[in-house]
Amino acid sequence: MIPDELMSIAILLRHRNDIDARIADIVGRPVASGHLSDWIAAAIFDIELEPGANKAVDGRFRSGPLAGRTVNVKHYTRNQGLLDMTDAEELDYYLVMTGPRGAAAGSAGAHRHWSIDHVYLFDAQELYADLLDHMRRIGVATSLRVEQWRQAEIHPRAVKPLLRLSAEQTAALDQFRTGA
Repeated sequence: MIPDELMSIAILLRHRNDIDARIADIVGRPVASGHLSDWIAAAIFDIELEPGANKAVDGRFRSGPLAGRTVNVKHYTRNQGLLDMTDAEELDYYLVMTGPRGAAAGSAGAHRHWSIDHVYLFDAQELYADLLDHMRRIGVATSLRVEQWRQAEIHPRAVKPLLRLSAEQTAALDQFRTGA
């Protein structure tokens, strides 16, 4: 006899697969966290995405003060103060979209909502040099100081923005807020 929980999971996964297929039809990419966040960032920030996978550069800004500059888009369900980084010289900016701040809840039964509560824009080369000056390890899960996150925030608060958001961009990001 098949347990009820197993049957429930099978049914829910069929629904999830249907939803993922609908999203993939819209974005033209597989529904993986990175692909989806790249597509959303491209739509909101006018980014021309690279046609193929590139470890360092996801695309280029098409308009505004950063037009022509390269960008690596990141999305984290929570801002835990960590950023996956590269030392690629061709990378100009990290555009980081996160859910709420703070440590993630324990994994037992916890669901991490996919949301965008904060957006940060880091000058990649400046950040890399600063981390080297402070003898920080750079790579996967690079730990950034709270002040670095605060200075890079462009949404919902803009401290010293490298990129000022329009009312339209702010409204679009607000659609992805936790609880929206």
